[in-house]
Amino acid sequence: MTIRLGLQIPNFSYGTDVAELFPTVIAQAQEAEAAGFDSVFVMDHFYQLPILGAPEEPMLEAYTALGALATATQRVQLGTLVTGNTYRNPTLLAKAITTLDVVSLGRAILGIGTGWFELEHDSLGYEFGTFTDRFDKLHEALEIILPMLSGDRVSIDGKYYKTTEAFANPRFREHIPLMIGGSGEKKTIPLAARYFDHLNIIAGFDELPRKVQVVKDRCEEIGRDPSTLETSMLVFGILDENVTADFIPEDVRSRTVFGGPEQVAEQLKTKVLDAGIDGIILSPVTHLDGYHPGRLAAVAEVLGPILSG
Repeated sequence: MTIRLGLQIPNFSYGTDVAELFPTVIAQAQEAEAAGFDSVFVMDHFYQLPILGAPEEPMLEAYTALGALATATQRVQLGTLVTGNTYRNPTLLAKAITTLDVVSLGRAILGIGTGWFELEHDSLGYEFGTFTDRFDKLHEALEIILPMLSGDRVSIDGKYYKTTEAFANPRFREHIPLMIGGSGEKKTIPLAARYFDHLNIIAGFDELPRKVQVVKDRCEEIGRDPSTLETSMLVFGILDENVTADFIPEDVRSRTVFGGPEQVAEQLKTKVLDAGIDGIILSPVTHLDGYHPGRLAAVAEVLGPILSG
């Protein structure tokens, strides 16, 4: 798996009626694919996040949406950024991701994390617990999911999950790329070094050099070549040449690029790529004024030579 330039679709509020909602999602994915993006992600949430809108704003279930996107695209990898482990039994998630891989002819990425949005858990009846509870639950879930993705039958009598000869069939590939999101130096990065192909770092621009060094250190401690654990950063993008820094809320300014295509590309190069991060997953802020066809393509055109160089 290589992610040099990915698109995250962070919201489904486009100022249209419901009938036009998913066609707009398809249009974004197809524009990204035609422009050279190598992956398209959706969020795994049931309610909209506070930073992007009210809970009742439109939010599609991730794997249903990805299955539909698989039939509307040909080349881009597809996944969540990232799946909340607490929302599904690990055997169900293994079936969902192997099914997506079959439907997409080998383009699925399994992005996974602990789950963090407390409102969703409380409202929908999912146990939240402490971060340690959720991290331990994720660790145990991986003991089920990873063997199932490899074609093994899994029996486990764990603290959180119990399975008997659980398996996933059919499978399109022997290995589905694994991504984890986060930047915790004590838990998430060591877990990424041990199990994952890709780490999507969620941190401020000024934190990236340190995070890159921690990734290298944790890999070397277990005898893994650090270059085999790819990294990317999730970056919010306001793709509007009239926007200034003052427009961006202070709490997300350290993870946001803005302006016209050349400005955005230069910021991504100096703030992300020059810090040692391998790739960029761009999350356009479309909830402010909707989806504007052509903006993604314009950014990709400028970024192409930078990413290939």
